[in-house]
Amino acid sequence: MRQTRVIKTIDGRGLEPPEPFVLTLEALEASGPAEDVLLLLSREPYPLYRALELNGYSRQTRIVSDGTVEILIWRGPK
Repeated sequence: MRQTRVIKTIDGRGLEPPEPFVLTLEALEASGPAEDVLLLLSREPYPLYRALELNGYSRQTRIVSDGTVEILIWRGPK
């Protein structure tokens, strides 16, 4: 597992689409090259995954025991 420094956690579990998508992209645009974003959702955001890939971001997704999808996002290759 890579060492990370999460600079912003976005809890999108109670938000309606596309708000988590927009908030995540805004946070990533405002972050520096060594800064990461952690996104919490109720389901996997497949459109976001594609947008991240197209914009040069990598991600690691895990589903925790309560069903929350945690997505750690950073700039650059995996």
